[in-house]
Amino acid sequence: MNQSLIKIGFLSILFVSFSLFSTAQINKQKKADKDTENWRYEIECVGIGAPGTKVIRVWSYSKKATIALTQSKKNAIHGIIFQGYAGGSAGCTAQRPMTNNPALEQERAQFFDDFFAEGGKYMKFVSSSGDAVPNTVKVGKEYKIGVEVIVMSDALRKDLEAAGILKGLGSGF
Repeated sequence: MNQSLIKIGFLSILFVSFSLFSTAQINKQKKADKDTENWRYEIECVGIGAPGTKVIRVWSYSKKATIALTQSKKNAIHGIIFQGYAGGSAGCTAQRPMTNNPALEQERAQFFDDFFAEGGKYMKFVSSSGDAVPNTVKVGKEYKIGVEVIVMSDALRKDLEAAGILKGLGSGF
């Protein structure tokens, strides 16, 4: 009977520890989502990628450096769809946003909520640049984290067109 109590006690401690860890992870993700909800980022071209891709640096802001780093991919996709970027060095040309409708995100809110959810479909179209080291700048009480990412922009556009979010480039005006 004494061993049964020990096993129950051990399992209880294990369960409580797991619950606390899970709650901490959920709270961290909620904080990251709240920071991203405001879409505070900057994007810039850093080079020419393979056909159909964009190599960009996305600067994300957060009070915690790890949160800004994890949200960089989400910000990169959002920037390609809604913001675009200016041309610059390394053979970069200006890139217009995929949509010229500033209200599209609100009009199709359910689609974009699902699309940008943690582990959402946006992840299919972005990857970290393997050799890039994140740049970290302390700005007041926040961090500004710069990460190089590769966005599969042609595949992203095709997916958004297939979903009826964007009109095809050949559909006319």
